[in-house]
Amino acid sequence: MKKRAIVISLGILALLAAIIIPTILIPRSAVGKIVVIPISGTITIADSSMFLGSTITPDLVSDYLTRAEKDKAVKAIVLRIESPGGEIAPCQEILWEIERVKETKPIVVSMGGTVASGGYYISAKASKIVALPTTMTGSIGVISQVINVEGLLEKLGIQIETFKGGKYKGMYSGFREMTPEEKKIMQEMVDEYYELFVDVVAEGRGLSKDEVRNLATGQIYTGTEAKELGLVDALGGLDTATELAMELAGIEAAIVEYYQPPKITLLSLLGFANAIQARIAGLSAQDIILLEILSHNYRQPLFLYQS
Repeated sequence: MKKRAIVISLGILALLAAIIIPTILIPRSAVGKIVVIPISGTITIADSSMFLGSTITPDLVSDYLTRAEKDKAVKAIVLRIESPGGEIAPCQEILWEIERVKETKPIVVSMGGTVASGGYYISAKASKIVALPTTMTGSIGVISQVINVEGLLEKLGIQIETFKGGKYKGMYSGFREMTPEEKKIMQEMVDEYYELFVDVVAEGRGLSKDEVRNLATGQIYTGTEAKELGLVDALGGLDTATELAMELAGIEAAIVEYYQPPKITLLSLLGFANAIQARIAGLSAQDIILLEILSHNYRQPLFLYQS
């Protein structure tokens, strides 16, 4: 019995030593925390659509990054992104926030299945970018679509009287075809945003503007292609991104903390409720989609990959 007790005691001591000794041997400065922040969905100012599903907003990203920034134990941040992009203004706000926080703590982007257009835009100036070989990324470019429902209104017998102050005030209404002059104005706006996208990628990836323009055709690239083209730094998953974050932070061991995605809000539930109510009212799926098109401002230029 005594021998058995001694063996058990020695076993416990050996186990404790295996846990404690490495911790003692690694300097405190070489140990830290890495946080993994999941953001997923269309990039927008706020979730106000019944069809957008999950969204990425500047407020959401700012809340996450500020929390990580204030935690002194956090040495680096991994942004796990899944997004086809979206509205330009919130893309710009998110990019600025990532740039700001990156000044004090490295930020590594870990790409999911699709990180394209605006999703790539917000990633471009991260400390490092990691993609899966099968990630769909790139789609560097701008799109704007003004839906002309004039023919539909005529079929429905609907006439719209427009009163305006300003020559171009009604050019985005979608109730008539745009004039050549108005189309020129719209194209100039799209071109300006395109050049902004090129500038951001060139600066973030250390490429010349001409090199970026050759890539910025709106084309989707696989993660493997993006790595070869210099749009991402490494191929791998979340583990690869975490290891890279540790390397950038100069730590040899880390506790990895995963921030939880936000809970379902009342606003998002109302979106589903609206869709259900519309179906109960007898509207077909096509009718609901038409209402969605007419009630949301899709005509603005977007950093959006449309699959």
